[in-house]
Amino acid sequence: MTERKELFDQLNELATEQRNAASMKIDAETILGTLRIINNEDKKVALAVESQIPFIAQAVELVVKAFKNGGRLIFVGAGTSGRLGVLDAVECVPTYGTDPEMIQGVIAGGEKAMFRSQEGAEDKEENGSAEMESKKVSTQDVVCGIAASLRTPFVVGAVKRARKLGARTIYITTNSRSKLDLSEYKDLANAIDVAICPEVGPEVIMGSTRMKSGTAQKLVLNMITTTAMVRLGKVYENMMIDLQMTSQKLKERAKRIVMTITGLNYNQAEGFLIEADWHVKTALVMVKAGVSKEEARHRLQLADGFVRAAMDGKPYRGL
Repeated sequence: MTERKELFDQLNELATEQRNAASMKIDAETILGTLRIINNEDKKVALAVESQIPFIAQAVELVVKAFKNGGRLIFVGAGTSGRLGVLDAVECVPTYGTDPEMIQGVIAGGEKAMFRSQEGAEDKEENGSAEMESKKVSTQDVVCGIAASLRTPFVVGAVKRARKLGARTIYITTNSRSKLDLSEYKDLANAIDVAICPEVGPEVIMGSTRMKSGTAQKLVLNMITTTAMVRLGKVYENMMIDLQMTSQKLKERAKRIVMTITGLNYNQAEGFLIEADWHVKTALVMVKAGVSKEEARHRLQLADGFVRAAMDGKPYRGL
């Protein structure tokens, strides 16, 4: 009974569990009125994320360093937060040609929790800790906990264990950073290298953190992985250039990328891609620098995969 009351009191203090004054009469609104309330609250999310950009930058630096040293980025969450982490991890593979092991998502309750809520799966720290053990988390890795409420035991346990295993740690929550100063969160705070805390305020529907909180988390995850991919040379100008040719759609996208950057026509772009074994970066350097496939590959190796530097035949000197 005492333990349940402590949890009740803890939840009662979280911003994400409060009632939103702007939506108190949403049940009496028209459809248009309801949509306007939701939209007005959603407008606050981007500004909340903007306030965290300095911390997001710190997180990106940790992630890029891990990737360059052969490490991984592992997202950990429960419910909506867990699903968002898995989604971001999965989408990096076709978008940027990353190894599936490089960015991973762990969700409380396992794969089945992606499609049907597994209530209770998030309630034990030891479950999150065990997941880090099974992933063989090490000093090369970065573990990013995602928990709108801040307190999710599964996520807390994972992050604390990851830190003990030597990994660098990131924590994304939509509650106040000041909560980490409270004694009840001391162990968690000590296990976090970078905390990202966009305060989105109470949800339109009390406690429904799949709404503003979920949107904020999605924005932050997009920023971390996209910026990390840019820093790894997987983008030229503003185009994805490290695609995996796993479908005809992606082959056609590759042709369009080569055509857009080089000015070649459809058949010419296809010809260069075939000659480059469908490696977009190689094809681009071949065309723009007027060199052979072998020379283009050499230049890319010298430039650490950065196409802009490879086109100039220079080593990569950093952004």
